[in-house]
Amino acid sequence: QLQASGGGLVQTGGSLRLSCAVSGRTFSSYAMAWVRQAPGEEREFVAAISISGGITYYTDSVKGRSTISRDNAKNTVYLQMNSLKPEDTAVYYCAAVFVWSKVRIGPYDYWGQGTQVTVSS
Repeated sequence: QLQASGGGLVQTGGSLRLSCAVSGRTFSSYAMAWVRQAPGEEREFVAAISISGGITYYTDSVKGRSTISRDNAKNTVYLQMNSLKPEDTAVYYCAAVFVWSKVRIGPYDYWGQGTQVTVSS
């Protein structure tokens, strides 16, 4: 089970830290990703992190403003988002994937339930 939290309503330029707690799985065996879906849009890859945390990927639109990290001792992955923009408004999902080559495009093995991020202008 993947439980995402930390979303909310912030003003442009604000920050949020999303968390995704993983239970019932061998967390350290999975690469983790954040994927978002804006209203009327398809799901979009945001960021991913390798099992060890040593490799990270970001979509261009969040690069330099966001940091993905993981704590394998706490079975939790994080997404720190800074300098938020209205176009970051979306439901953010965490996802787990066993095969690293799928981390940016899926299909993912497990999904969380999503947390809403709304950035006001």
